[in-house]
Amino acid sequence: MFRRTFWFTTGVAAGVWATTKINRKLKQLTPDSVAATAANKALETGQRLRDRAVEFALDVRDNMARREAELGEALGIGADAGSALPAPRRYAAIENRATPLYAEKQVQRTYPYNSYNRNEDH
Repeated sequence: MFRRTFWFTTGVAAGVWATTKINRKLKQLTPDSVAATAANKALETGQRLRDRAVEFALDVRDNMARREAELGEALGIGADAGSALPAPRRYAAIENRATPLYAEKQVQRTYPYNSYNRNEDH
């Protein structure tokens, strides 16, 4: 009689345990729960990627400054050299027709006449 009671109790306990596990898993697999889990994972991944990107950018900036200092020392134009860099050159993107240089070099160019009327081609 004791054996039957033991196995009956063991079976009931196993059934309750399995039912509880299955119900928990079913609750995890509902659409709302899956969406919330996916959103949380996406946020965590985004945070990690952002942190890595910021860390990478800071490393690049530090290494760039270090390399710039090395090149400045090698060329003798570093901050400790005391010499100022020459002023940057400026090039006009479009010639200013009001400047005297343009007036001296003014050349009359003639092009064939194009009316740009697309109806003429048809």
